[in-house]
This record gives sequence, C-alpha cells and structure tokens, in this order.
Amino acid sequence: MTPFLAPRRLALAAIALAWGLAAPAQDLLPGADLPTLLALARERNPDVASMRFEAQAATERVNPAGAFPDPRFRVELMDITRMGEQNPSLWPSNVGGTKYTLTQELPWFGKRDLRREIASLDAQSVQGKAQGAWSDVAARIKVVQAQRHYLHSNRKLALEILDLMSRLEKIAQVRYAGGLAAQQDVIRAQVEQTSMRSELLAIDSEIRQANARLNALLARPAPAPLAAPAALRPWPAADQLEWASLEARVRERNPQLFADEARLRSAEKGRDLAYLNRIPDFTVGIQPTQYQTSFKEWTLMVEVNIPLQQDTRRAQERESQAMLEAARSRQEATAQQALSDLSEHLAGLDAARHIETLVAGSLLPQAELTFQSALASYENTKVDFATLLDAQRQIRQARQSQIKAQLEAQVRLAEIEKLTGDER
Repeated sequence: MTPFLAPRRLALAAIALAWGLAAPAQDLLPGADLPTLLALARERNPDVASMRFEAQAATERVNPAGAFPDPRFRVELMDITRMGEQNPSLWPSNVGGTKYTLTQELPWFGKRDLRREIASLDAQSVQGKAQGAWSDVAARIKVVQAQRHYLHSNRKLALEILDLMSRLEKIAQVRYAGGLAAQQDVIRAQVEQTSMRSELLAIDSEIRQANARLNALLARPAPAPLAAPAALRPWPAADQLEWASLEARVRERNPQLFADEARLRSAEKGRDLAYLNRIPDFTVGIQPTQYQTSFKEWTLMVEVNIPLQQDTRRAQERESQAMLEAARSRQEATAQQALSDLSEHLAGLDAARHIETLVAGSLLPQAELTFQSALASYENTKVDFATLLDAQRQIRQARQSQIKAQLEAQVRLAEIEKLTGDER
C-alpha cells in the first residue's frame, strides 16, 4: 500500500462512517409522514395540553357539585363567671353551662342530583372544546404538511426546469456556433436559468417559513430541522366522501356541536333547578347542653328558609329560560355553519380533484408532446427559440397546476376532517 493510498482509504472510511451515522439521524427527524407529526403534536402542543387540563379540572368538579354542605359545629359557654362567684373561665366544667350545636344543611330532594348533572354536562362541554382544540391543531398540521409537500414538489420542478434550460442553452450554443441560430437564443436560455435560480431562492425561503410554522405547532424551536415530506396521504374511500355520510358524521362527531349539545342540556337542567329552588332548603341540628360535668338537656332543631324574595326567584327562572333559548339558538347556528362549511369544502375538494385528473390525463401529456415537437422543429430550423420556450413554459404551468390542485385537495380534506372530528 502506497503512502498516498493509505490516508485516502482512511478518509473514505471516515466519510462512509459519518454517512452511516448521519443517515439514521435524518430518518429520526419528524416531518416525513403525517401520523408521526400528529402523535408528536398531541403530546407536545401547549394549546392541546391546556384544554386537556381544563377538561380534567371540569371533571373534578362533578362530585363536589352534588355533595352535601359541610356540617357546622358551634360551642357556647354560658355564664363564664358563675354569677360573679369566680374569675372568667373557658373550661366547660367551670362555667354555668355549655351548649354544643351540630347542624347539617339539607338541600331539597333532587337539587343535589341536578347540580351534579349540570357539572357533568359542563365537563362534557369542556371536553368537546378540548376535542375541538385538537381538531383545529390537527387540521393546521395537515395543511402545513400539504404546503410543505407543495413547496418541495415546486422546488423539484424548478430544478428540473433549470436542468432543461441548461441543456437547451447547450443546443442553442451549438446552433449559434454553426451559424444556424442567433446569439439571442443563448442569452434567453441564460436569462431563464437566472430566473429559475431566483425562484429557487424564494421557494427555499417559503420552505423555511413553513417549517417554522410546523415546528411551532409541535412546540419545537423554529429552526429545528425537519425531514422532507415523503408523500401525500392517501384518499379516504369514496363512500366516506359522500354528502350523506359526511353530514351524519358532522352531526354526530363535530366537537363544537358536541360541546353545544352538552351546554344545551346543562341549560335545561339549570332551568329545572331554578324552578326547584321555589322549594326552600332546610337545616337539622342537635344541641346537647352541659352543666358542669353532665349533660342534662338535649335539643333538636329544624331550620327552614322562608321564600320571601319571590321577585328574585322569578327573575332567576326567567334568566335560566333565556339561557336555555340562547344555548338552543347557538346549537342551531353551529350546526348550520358546520354544514355550510362542509358543503363549501366538499365542492372545493371535488373541483381540485377534477382539475388534477384533467391536468394529469390531458393537459400535461399535450404539453409534453408540444415541447417534443417544438424541440425537434427548433433543431431542424423550423421554429424559433421563443416557440421552444413557450412550449417549455406550458409544461411547467401544467405541472404547477397539478401540484397546486393536489395542495388544494389536501387543504379541503383537512378542513372536512376537522368538521367531522376525524383524527386520521
């Protein structure tokens, strides 16, 4: 082994080792597939975490809402000087008498159950809001991921066009050298390459911005590296995108509708409780009296609230009825808005998918045939370079229309899944 080859082989081995270590690290970066991003967001996103804790707090309020009030205990020391015969004393056996009072407030039958049901329904409403917060975050991740795929596809297309223009420049140079074309053809090819390089810089900037938005949703530093998106996620089955199926899923699983339904039922229970408050609560108690060291008197007590403030109670009843009507109207408005949004996004999805099919099946093949024909004609001096550039631009526009339609379809699908509460 020569002295030159030994260090060279060591260097190649070091490069190979470094590549072998770097490749798995790249594979571990999030960003390649959507399920990994969603799992990471569910674990780390602060908005989702805060709503999850709020739902937990609301659940913990259910049992206390239906519990009995704490009992009360009172001690009364009577005649602490024994008619002036002694100095004041606080010891029960040294005073004239000691009263021990134990009372328990008892709400009227059914009130505790209603309060517990109201708290439970309020907890369900908060849980619906928490699910809605997650659906919103999940939809934003799906949209950003689709945008990243669009930008990376656009970048790949720009590189392909740049390579094509480089080859066209060489063809133009050969023809110019042979006196078959003007120098302007070479210059125009160079201008097109410069324009594509400028566009690549803009695309790279947009990719960094999209990565920052995605990292924010994942609670990661803005410049944290992300893997390139691998592919667009597959489409649901055709029957799952039918209006009847989607409408049923929106009515059954939409998080905001679930929260509004729980709020409506809570308002109904609140109205029932307001009417039940016409019946006063009562308090029972027992009171033993100690004289020196013995208990000689026992007293039983019953205390009842006197419902004199009828105007206040009627106002509370009217308030509860108004709250019920407000909750019912809010639910109807939410349902109408959700179904309207569903119709809009479904129409947009159908349009985007039809555009993609049209471009892939007709427009793109036609543009490619036009370019091949223009290239052959240019080489045979039948068309000018401007015609060749126009044919190239048609291919690019067709490809851009295709990936833009893919982006639009993915965005519409994300919004539909947000409305249906789909966590895919």
